[in-house]
Amino acid sequence: MTGSRPGSPKARTLGAELRKAREDAGIGVRELARRLNRGHAWVTRTEAGTRAVTPEDVTGVVVALGVSGQERDRLVGLARESDGPDWIHTGIPGVHQELVTLIEYERTASAISEVAPLLLPGLLQTPDYARAVMAGLPAGEVETRVAMRASRRDMLISRDAPEFEAIILETALTTPILSGEPAVDQYRHLLKLAELRNVTIRVVRTTPPRWTPAHEGRFIIFEFPKASPIVHLEHIKSSAFLTSPDVVEAYRTTLGTLREMAITPAGSAEFIASCIERAEEDAR
Repeated sequence: MTGSRPGSPKARTLGAELRKAREDAGIGVRELARRLNRGHAWVTRTEAGTRAVTPEDVTGVVVALGVSGQERDRLVGLARESDGPDWIHTGIPGVHQELVTLIEYERTASAISEVAPLLLPGLLQTPDYARAVMAGLPAGEVETRVAMRASRRDMLISRDAPEFEAIILETALTTPILSGEPAVDQYRHLLKLAELRNVTIRVVRTTPPRWTPAHEGRFIIFEFPKASPIVHLEHIKSSAFLTSPDVVEAYRTTLGTLREMAITPAGSAEFIASCIERAEEDAR
């Protein structure tokens, strides 16, 4: 079917996109409602993803906002994609649509839990670490992305900051993508963030070698005050947003298993401190 279902991942993604387009155009909610001859609640619910949105609705909004060309076609095309509780989108993860969606989820979530097997979570990365992760991107795009990631990280210290939990596989810490002082800075940054009341970092040891559910891959669970939780998965050229109750419960169970396998937050801080010592020795 075309259009979106209220509260679905696609509806919330589409709403975030339309909200960003409106803000980029410098137009308020009431002004957009006036141009559309709608009530302002219609605009608010559309942007929140709590009402069904059709391609015709999106066409009306983008025309009212003055969006044209490829961007208009992209948004209308998004509205035409099939919708359901689990939404798989092909493309390049982290580029525009996925990034806008993740920023919206981070902004509205009450709790975020991320399992990180190979790389540190984006919200915990220093600028140098983020640059290393983005090394394959065009040079002119990297600094823009790094700045955006830094602004997203500020969400952790905002007044309405969500609870953030990172479960990090030992490998992500012991085989870093940085060396020398930048690596030391990243480890210290982790310890500083772990001191925040709303941030919990747990390390899952793999010494001696053992299998853990984290080896299955990275995932994020977003919890919201008044909406269904969403599981986010990301791969090379695709991403998925999942809300089916049985699927979400499976990931919650996996998260619980990893919590039990992880060392305590205090023990995790000690382990990160030992990584600092090793990195400092290597830098000498």
